[in-house]
Amino acid sequence: MNNILIVPAITAEVELLQNIARQTFQESFAADNTPENMRHYLQENLSITKLSSEMSNPDSEFFFAMLKTQPVGYMKLNFKSAQSEVFNSKAVELERIYVLKSHQGQKIGQLLFNHAISAAQDVKAPFLWLGVWEHNTKAIGFYKKNGFSEFDKHAFMLGDEKQTDILMRLDLPLPKAQ
Repeated sequence: MNNILIVPAITAEVELLQNIARQTFQESFAADNTPENMRHYLQENLSITKLSSEMSNPDSEFFFAMLKTQPVGYMKLNFKSAQSEVFNSKAVELERIYVLKSHQGQKIGQLLFNHAISAAQDVKAPFLWLGVWEHNTKAIGFYKKNGFSEFDKHAFMLGDEKQTDILMRLDLPLPKAQ
């Protein structure tokens, strides 16, 4: 874990982002979804065009978890109107956080998560929120262990299948008056 650096992903690295995004999404969800729905999601949501557009949005930020010169995880944060749903325009959405299966259990997800909390605190967000597939019990456990609580649900389309995401939030401490 000491060798992992969390670094911003820049638009010129979109192919690197696409590679890790596609690999981690497949590792996470292929066993529980049809090949057609997985293929559709990867083509529509993790294409170079779509990722380039997301990376160009000034209210979204991507970060790599780097081990030497290779990304082993990544995350996407959304601010203001870039959030997939706006519960509070000052809140921050942790839209994606993934670690390669080969590197799970090494606290890389925790490093990314801690970076997300710092980023949210830097902009004085009242809370950090996310959506997680209701069947992703490992991730739900991770978020609960880190203080998140459920507050709502929303639909997530994977190909032609409507799935349910549990929405979770972590209230952040108010900044101290100076």
